[in-house]
Amino acid sequence: MSTTRSTAAGKVLEVLAAFDREHPAQTLSEIAQRTGLALSTAHRVVSELAAWGALERGEDGSWHVGLRLWEIAAGCPRTQILRDVALPFMQDLYEATHENVQLAVREGTELVFVERIAGHRSVELLTAVGTRFPVGSTGMGRVLLAHAPPDIQEEVLDAPQRAWTRHTVTDPKTLRTQLDRIRREQVFVSDRQLSESTVAVAAPVRIGRTGPVSAALGIVITARGASRARALREPLLRAAYGISDELGRRTRTTD
Repeated sequence: MSTTRSTAAGKVLEVLAAFDREHPAQTLSEIAQRTGLALSTAHRVVSELAAWGALERGEDGSWHVGLRLWEIAAGCPRTQILRDVALPFMQDLYEATHENVQLAVREGTELVFVERIAGHRSVELLTAVGTRFPVGSTGMGRVLLAHAPPDIQEEVLDAPQRAWTRHTVTDPKTLRTQLDRIRREQVFVSDRQLSESTVAVAAPVRIGRTGPVSAALGIVITARGASRARALREPLLRAAYGISDELGRRTRTTD
């Protein structure tokens, strides 16, 4: 039995962690099976979470994440200011391109998508707000990795890389060269690295024009329109600089 599971809080966290995009709704039995908790324990934890609003029960009897958790997550200080600042620039970028526009941050060796704007004509994506991917898997992730601390870079580069497509770069030496180029050029074009049908153009978002990198901004287009990638560099950088400048201004204001 894990140390986490031996505590009441640990059991609560395990139940909440059982819900993800592949398992958005589950029966009580499925929750017990995924967490390894006894059915009676799972029932007690789920009942307490439901009473508080963290879980809600659907008409079919299955459980899903409740609105109370969304309310709490929306107040996360790390992303709240970033999203508030970035959204107007992302909207302008979408109006200029009519393509998927995404914002992501790094957490350890993963990236988390925190905002997205997409139209009904935009190419379908594997990513969505709240999803996580290994930081080396996507164009935005490689931008974040290029500006990550050296120990994070080494941890990622020393580990085997998943080949998401036949185009995915998995060789550590080639990845190091890519990271060096990203630091020099600021914009990275990720050609069918995560999906055979998409090309991403990504740039860093800093706190101030020369401050530390806090996020990555990206545009994702269909691979059939890959020739447009170069033309998207300028509007993407303009938006990234705008977000960076505003983040720097807000940081100076609150100091």
